[in-house]
Amino acid sequence: MASKMITKVDGQELILERVFSAPRELVFKAFSEAEHLKNWWGPRGWTLTVCNIDFRPGGVWHYCMKCIDKNQGDFYGFESWGKGVYQEIVDNEKIVYVDYFSDAEGNEAEGMPSAHNTLIFEEHEGKTKLINRARYASPEALKAVIDMGMEQGITETWDRLEELVVSLR
Repeated sequence: MASKMITKVDGQELILERVFSAPRELVFKAFSEAEHLKNWWGPRGWTLTVCNIDFRPGGVWHYCMKCIDKNQGDFYGFESWGKGVYQEIVDNEKIVYVDYFSDAEGNEAEGMPSAHNTLIFEEHEGKTKLINRARYASPEALKAVIDMGMEQGITETWDRLEELVVSLR
């Protein structure tokens, strides 16, 4: 049985927690290697058509999610570009990065909220507890991304991550 995601909002910070049924080295690897990210990043019905990752402090992860599910109506065929800029990496323990909406060239999208993310990977009874703290510029910026459906998107994305790490164990 998959663990349920716990979501908390604290001012301008969104805190997500979930236990994954895999060792933390494997969950960490799923975040740090393009070959794994391509298999789980994004909500159901979306795929990564671009996934370029330079996994080091100062490195950039640039990606494009595309909706390939005709049942998603107006979203079908839609592309959503993103860019992460890594600030700190502690192998198997922590990833700190700033997450931006971007365009195909990697330019940050004006007027779209960015998030300062800290991901903590903790041993938890042979599994991995992942804590993601996403800090936005303001409570309004956080509300804007929640209103875009981010919570459902992250839930589906982390469901896909659970499926991947279980299949790789």
